[in-house]
Amino acid sequence: MTPILPPAAIPMEAQRPWVFLAGAIDQGRAEPWQEVVMHHLRDRPGTVLNPRRVAWDATWRQDLEDPRFAEQVTWELDALEAADAILCWLPEGSQAPISLLELGLHARRGRLVVGCPPGFHRHGNVQAVCRRFHIPMAAHLTEAMGLLDRLLTSQGFR
Repeated sequence: MTPILPPAAIPMEAQRPWVFLAGAIDQGRAEPWQEVVMHHLRDRPGTVLNPRRVAWDATWRQDLEDPRFAEQVTWELDALEAADAILCWLPEGSQAPISLLELGLHARRGRLVVGCPPGFHRHGNVQAVCRRFHIPMAAHLTEAMGLLDRLLTSQGFR
């Protein structure tokens, strides 16, 4: 899969499926788990929408009046809406407040798989949402990538 990161535009002709990597970034403090997933998907056709911005600056004001922040948030919302599949990884030790928001926004779409170990601080809440909306959930990133593979296959992507 070809990766696209913000602020790069997502070309409409980019090869499908489009896979969005939702999950812990925690202002750059979270492990770069997205690299593991992109490596896993490297030989598949399609496009990975990775919101982990290389030039992220944690001093940006968390307000849409800051054009850099607004650009990032708009990119993420657009990419989430356009994605054929979303993998959400919520590792132990992370807070992932935006990822939890994204989980709630896309729980009903049928395009989501979740990885959430029992040690995640809101594991029970995530478990309840996944159960309620029939979202496949795994305890390990490797298992979550397997769920993503199955979701893509079930959608007709090989």
